[in-house]
Amino acid sequence: MEEDIDTRKINNSFLRDHSYATEADIISTVEFNHTGELLATGDKGGRVVIFQREQESKNQVHRRGEYNVYSTFQSHEPEFDYLKSLEIEEKINKIRWLPQQNAAYFLLSTNDKTVKMWKVSERDKRPEGYNLKDEEGRLRDPATITTLRVPVLRPVDLMVEAIPRRVFANAHTYHINSISVNSDYETYMSADDLRINLWNFEITNQSFNIVDIKPANMEELTEVITAAEFHPHHCNTFVYSSSKGTIRLCDMRASALCDRHTKFFEEPEDPSNRSFFSEIISSISDVKFSHSGRYIMTRDYLTVKVWDLNMENRPIETYQVHDYLRSKLCSLYENDCIFDKFECVWNGSDSVIMTGSYNNFFRMFDRNTKRDVTLEASRENSKPRAILKPRKVCVGGKRRKDEISVDSLDFSKKILHTAWHPSENIIAVAATNNLYIFQDKVN
Repeated sequence: MEEDIDTRKINNSFLRDHSYATEADIISTVEFNHTGELLATGDKGGRVVIFQREQESKNQVHRRGEYNVYSTFQSHEPEFDYLKSLEIEEKINKIRWLPQQNAAYFLLSTNDKTVKMWKVSERDKRPEGYNLKDEEGRLRDPATITTLRVPVLRPVDLMVEAIPRRVFANAHTYHINSISVNSDYETYMSADDLRINLWNFEITNQSFNIVDIKPANMEELTEVITAAEFHPHHCNTFVYSSSKGTIRLCDMRASALCDRHTKFFEEPEDPSNRSFFSEIISSISDVKFSHSGRYIMTRDYLTVKVWDLNMENRPIETYQVHDYLRSKLCSLYENDCIFDKFECVWNGSDSVIMTGSYNNFFRMFDRNTKRDVTLEASRENSKPRAILKPRKVCVGGKRRKDEISVDSLDFSKKILHTAWHPSENIIAVAATNNLYIFQDKVN
């Protein structure tokens, strides 16, 4: 976003194409790994699709590597809780990568109840010449073995295998909304509506409860946990957000059960803006630490806010994502869109933030220049290598040719999940069942 915002050039390098979409194909999470070489998506059908960035081609140096499908596997299956007579969806709520330690990749994926750790590895050789098995793999009678062979590794076509290494289950009564890997790389946390649990990667049969906001009498329940994340560098610190629009920073060194926060971030409400919908639209749907660890970003229904960890009484920056919807809250309440949970992401240098909106629009805000841009991820406007044109929404009065009226926005098309490459200007945007990857135009 260094250029003038109106000539912002992003090109589209990959489309996951489905001419027909089923409910199971709807993408529910998007996540780059720590190097940005891999990109994982999870969908409502419980599948995980991993895309790998191709190496740059020698004959076309200016063309950056594109992302192509690397591995696809079924992570979760639908289950039924017979004790509570509840169906447990297979939908993948979140994916988080673990830092790479060797040739294999590890990631965590979760549905409403169960977190799984997957190992994704390549195999291009196969051992041949077993002594105790025949060619079909059946065990031989030891009495017939008269000579010993030295097994050899024969090259075979490259195979990518995904194997579940750990299953972390039976620790959540409510739906899991967040998982976050700690910077010690030994532990991670999983959060549901009322509790946050701390897990060790090596121990699957027990977790440690670090936050519990469940009241003794459920009729006294006033808020739920909506998102949680560990600090990127301090393994003792984490934040969680609530449906009341508050953020709590907790320190695990202070006490084992972090029900008492260290810092409490809340912006006082302007009484003149108070309405029937105030509580609903102030609920925080996502919270993210900046890469530096100095700031936290929160997304509520209409805005993105940036908070300084050293200032609790109000955010240092507030960005209006789609303020033109303020007059439409009544109809958004009736069609349930007001409960949509939008995510937000930082770019690699914490200078630009991105979040989604309706009509397949997504918004970018440059924190230094205070400029912003609205772009659209749609099949019609996103031919591969085409340049995206900024979009504008007109609220009332005369509409210019290139503007779209707020009344003609499509609320069934929404960008809830986005991801930003950790070091480059490459973004991934999930629009219903399509995944778009945009990058800076290479001149």
